[in-house]
Amino acid sequence: METLHIFNTLNSKKEVFNPIDKKHIKIYACGPTVYNFAHIGNARMAVVFDTFVRTLRVLYPKVTYVSNITDIDDKIIDAAKEAGVEISAITEKYTQIYNEDMAKLNVLEPDVQPKATEYIPEMIKLIIDLIKKDFAYEKDGHVLFHVPSYNNYGKLSNRNRDEQIAGSRVEVAPFKKDPSDFVLWKPSDDTQPGWDSPWGVGRPGWHTECSAMSEKTLGLPFDIHGGGRDLIFPHHENEIAQSCCSTANIDDPDSYAKYWMHNGFVTIDGEKMSKSLGNIILVNDLTDKYHGEVIRLSLLSSHYRQGLDWNEKIIHQSNKLLTKLYDIVNDLSEIEISHELDAGYNVISALMDDFNTPGVIAELNAIIKEYNSKPDVNKHDIKAKLILAGSVLGILQDKSFNQASDELKEKVELLIQERLDAKNQKDFELADKIRNDLLDLGIEIKDTSEGTDWNLK
Repeated sequence: METLHIFNTLNSKKEVFNPIDKKHIKIYACGPTVYNFAHIGNARMAVVFDTFVRTLRVLYPKVTYVSNITDIDDKIIDAAKEAGVEISAITEKYTQIYNEDMAKLNVLEPDVQPKATEYIPEMIKLIIDLIKKDFAYEKDGHVLFHVPSYNNYGKLSNRNRDEQIAGSRVEVAPFKKDPSDFVLWKPSDDTQPGWDSPWGVGRPGWHTECSAMSEKTLGLPFDIHGGGRDLIFPHHENEIAQSCCSTANIDDPDSYAKYWMHNGFVTIDGEKMSKSLGNIILVNDLTDKYHGEVIRLSLLSSHYRQGLDWNEKIIHQSNKLLTKLYDIVNDLSEIEISHELDAGYNVISALMDDFNTPGVIAELNAIIKEYNSKPDVNKHDIKAKLILAGSVLGILQDKSFNQASDELKEKVELLIQERLDAKNQKDFELADKIRNDLLDLGIEIKDTSEGTDWNLK
């Protein structure tokens, strides 16, 4: 196998991956804040990092993957108030839905999925350490990290001081020594959840949560920390400051996490997702329309660091590719693979170059072409490649893919005949209506010289 290279946001360059311990890789990715349904942007992060982990498990004997649940946050408090229910009712509901949605996309459960509310003592200890070392201070029930006290602040995001203040989007409160200072602990009133602390009843700041959970579950330092690009600043920048100043080496950001990885944003038909535009696509809705593997492959169709524009074309292409791959898999069902998968490694070699999933997809298209054009193709080799690529990309795992029930087949064939009759009678309006009815059933049709072909979307 080739040497794995990954782009390290901390150093803004692609580097050879040299793990801290080759026998045990440790990776942490920031998970969702559970107050609503997961959208396609949340899903991209989960699928991307799941693919990283799957790849690392091919290369290394042990990988521990931690991805948290943020179950205490002002957005959660507001959602609970609006619904008139306890916070736990909101967080438990949406944590379950999130995990169910991700399972439909073949996202494996993290080895550890810590919830912020289960690590309050660790957060309080972290804050106490920072106060003792003069990196944090208490004022009016708030505890704040004093940004000017940490000289390496801004190394991850490459922001200067003015950009730090502007980018933090926080109120310049009277209790702050400096506008860039950020909250580690905040007071709670009688209507808000809170925990006893040396500074009164309150709750942790968002940044505090991940620092405490990552250290407790993985120890310091660990190999890879990541999430969406939107987390680089201020969230991940603040994590580095907290963790390095508390228990790690203040002069070395690597003493917290060695590599930082961030996936790009998802746009919808060229537009940024937003409530105002009404274009937020929920995973829960998508999985009602499309197979989870089609969605997953679509999310991997562009390089993880690049933006991904979500549209019907990308879905169609992914479905088409998966259909062809499953045709080969089914055709090779009798082929036994008893040897190691060495023969298949070249199909995922692109992943060695910063997890280049489009490169793997190109290899899969080449396999399809080779299989269909060469009668003497090595079927054992082809199957070995598909098994390995499928396991790493999280596809080709569903034996029933694109297999319709007998009831659905009967209904489809009936509608296709009705459409043919309508076309023969020049009733093209009815024919178009039937085509749309088939689409609503998740059926795509294609007219050929030999009749009408159909398949599940």
